[in-house]
Amino acid sequence: MELRYLTAFVAVAEELHFGRAAKRLQMAQPPLSQQIRQLERELGVQLFERNTRSVRLTSAGESFLEPARAVLDDVDTAVRAAKAAGRGEYGRVTVGFAGASSHESLPLLTRAVRAAHPGLDLVMRGQTYANVALAKVADGSLDLGFVRLPVNQPGVRTRVIEVEELICALPTDHPLAQQERIAIEQLADEPFVSFPANAGSTLRDALVKACVSGGFNPRVVQEAPDSYTILALVAAGVGVTLTLTSCQHIQQTGLIYRPLAGEPTRMHAALAWRTDNASAALRTVLEIAEEALPTPAAL
Repeated sequence: MELRYLTAFVAVAEELHFGRAAKRLQMAQPPLSQQIRQLERELGVQLFERNTRSVRLTSAGESFLEPARAVLDDVDTAVRAAKAAGRGEYGRVTVGFAGASSHESLPLLTRAVRAAHPGLDLVMRGQTYANVALAKVADGSLDLGFVRLPVNQPGVRTRVIEVEELICALPTDHPLAQQERIAIEQLADEPFVSFPANAGSTLRDALVKACVSGGFNPRVVQEAPDSYTILALVAAGVGVTLTLTSCQHIQQTGLIYRPLAGEPTRMHAALAWRTDNASAALRTVLEIAEEALPTPAAL
């Protein structure tokens, strides 16, 4: 059964006049009458009683009217949904992030997306370290990832959303806590708490690199999967760590942050996505992110 037959039937049923229905549908009356007859043949019932003076629905026509309207409404909804999805107003975007360092940026993005397009679903993948997020974006497992530069992955594009600095976190009763700044060399004999080795954490890599530049390899005595746990262990006196300025919102009794002496080590947080990802929903999220998470003016 063709949809144009249903459209013709509903128009005639609502107008109860073939001439007015034809005008409404912007077609000639003979083809309209032909479509109604074809529909009646397919159904095997008469839908209208018509004579030279009037047109009215038969009992079969009255029974058919609401279901026919429902079908046309469903088709219209489907068409509008498809067009909206094509514009990126509906759909799913998978996002990989690591918790603490995305504490501020992630809610800004999710709230902005929800406000602009409630039908757009962000599927969040937490505890996805930067290097892992980058790999998953590259292989198509994620649409969008919170990563850190540098990124040298073919086919992946990035945009910086925040510039962070490496800082020291230590127990408040630690002798170095009395200093305004801490030289990395002063941590040579300290026990460290950090992310697991080879887990894809750029922060773990930065910690090791900073220590090696200070002339020593860090002695990691405890590993933990996230910054919240790492900093809780530091507050408990298990060791010290190097973390990021974006994690300073984590405030616990027994924990203190101190900047490192010398030239600051800066890390660039960025969004990453595949250049060949054709998702309209992803394009919409990236457009919203331009305002919600703008690139710092200094870059």
